[in-house]
Amino acid sequence: MTTTVLQRSFDDLGTPLYDVTFCVLDLETTGASPADCAITEIGAVKVRGGECLGTFHTLVNPGVPIPPAITVLTGITEAMVIPAPPVPEVLPAFLEFAEGTVLVGHNVRFDLSFLNAALDATGRPRLEHRVVDTLGLARRLVRDEVPNLRLGTLADRLRLSHRPAHRALDDALATADLLHVMLERAGTLGVTGLDDLLGLPSMSGHAQAGKLKLTDALPRSPGVYLFRDRHGHVLYVGKATNLRARVRSYFSTDDRRKIGALLRETASVDHRVCATTLEAAVLEVRLIHALQPRYNRQAKNWKKYCYLKLTLDEAFPRLSVARTARADGGLYLGPLSSAAMATLAAEAIQTVAPLRRCTERLRAGGAAVREAPCSAGQLGVALCPCAGGVSRSDYDAVVARVVRGLTREPALLFEPLLAKMAALAGAERFEEAAAVRDRAEALATALRRQRRLDGLVRAGRIVLDTGRTGFVELTAGRLTGTGRLLRPWEVDRALLPDHAADPGDGPEPGAVPRHLVDELLAVAAWLDRNHVRARLVEADPDGVWASDLPVLPSFSPR
Repeated sequence: MTTTVLQRSFDDLGTPLYDVTFCVLDLETTGASPADCAITEIGAVKVRGGECLGTFHTLVNPGVPIPPAITVLTGITEAMVIPAPPVPEVLPAFLEFAEGTVLVGHNVRFDLSFLNAALDATGRPRLEHRVVDTLGLARRLVRDEVPNLRLGTLADRLRLSHRPAHRALDDALATADLLHVMLERAGTLGVTGLDDLLGLPSMSGHAQAGKLKLTDALPRSPGVYLFRDRHGHVLYVGKATNLRARVRSYFSTDDRRKIGALLRETASVDHRVCATTLEAAVLEVRLIHALQPRYNRQAKNWKKYCYLKLTLDEAFPRLSVARTARADGGLYLGPLSSAAMATLAAEAIQTVAPLRRCTERLRAGGAAVREAPCSAGQLGVALCPCAGGVSRSDYDAVVARVVRGLTREPALLFEPLLAKMAALAGAERFEEAAAVRDRAEALATALRRQRRLDGLVRAGRIVLDTGRTGFVELTAGRLTGTGRLLRPWEVDRALLPDHAADPGDGPEPGAVPRHLVDELLAVAAWLDRNHVRARLVEADPDGVWASDLPVLPSFSPR
């Protein structure tokens, strides 16, 4: 009696992984493109159930010169490949070795492109094997654990038995080790069959694919979404023009490192549909400010914003960095994103205006409070009224020039900065010139931001018709109505914890408060994108719409 053994077909994608035979391959070539480069070496190892079933290795005569850089990288010389068989003689043996297997490689598309090009050139059909890319598996399974996904890095960090050496068989053996590690990791996610493995790098095989059901109720509309943990705490707040598409993208195209940890903790996804993308952007900022979600970064640090203040409330004004703006008669620039930015802007002003830098409180009438000038005064870069010898009128002239430069005539500050940069560059003191440039750019950025915020506030109340999405109402730069004139802060109290406080209805007199900056910048960004299609319906007759201020220069090295 003769027993016929039928080879298992991989069309049955439910094949248990321990029954799957993998052919792990790697090629060395003369370059990166199969159009004008050729194979110099083929290495492969056949494995099943964690056991090595055999290896395949041969040098290949490429029929073209091997570039020196490739020889340095791989160690393969022309003398080594001249006696080797050409690729038409190698292909039949390799195809026989790989028959009935699932092909595996690290960035396997590269290897397959060369093999298929060789098959095309010899009149053979292209490979139709099932293919697994360990690069895609590593991206899904260990991306958070390694600095990059190169085979050498993975071999080192995962302590693989074999290490890649830019030789085909060595790299194939290392890739086989990596495959086994990936299969072990995938097993903890319920990946037990070939179909599970093939789907793992895609959204359907995402490590948190079971949580895709959380997106079922999301509409394809603008709005905000909130990832919550099992205790109901908000982990992350985001905005979207299409809620369903954006949240589902976290399971596929978004491979930022924090996303894996975020999805592991997520137990539910809340959402709020908004009438416009502007409402979504503003509501996102307000919710982040109120909830301080752990995985958000932007719009969460508004308490660190600060102002650059010119202390006009004292006899000899100076520059200082202040956390809050007060109605004390001072001139405030900001809020700025950080104390470092405020310090750079102050240094730009001090480069061209000798404002005092000492912080002593002056006596009545400006009498001296110290015997000798401060270090900046001794160096001649600042006036030092603390030590006397500086008339009030002379100092007031310096202050007046700074005030005009910060408000109406920026050229009073920027032209001397440009001249300083040119002089330093002409003297080949390039590092000092670059330092002046950075200070000037910080000041220009601060003034640009100031104008942006002031322009919104001074416009007063406006109503814009945005067409299909209805209208938008802004009051002093804040969104107070959209669609049906619902106030976003009021209608979303259900999303907020009981202790969340309304940040206020509008800006306080004077400088813009820190907690409103992110919202006003979101409104400004929306206006920039939609100013062409938005039609003005109503405007505050007392509002200021245009600015006659001169254009600010840019000092960005780009």
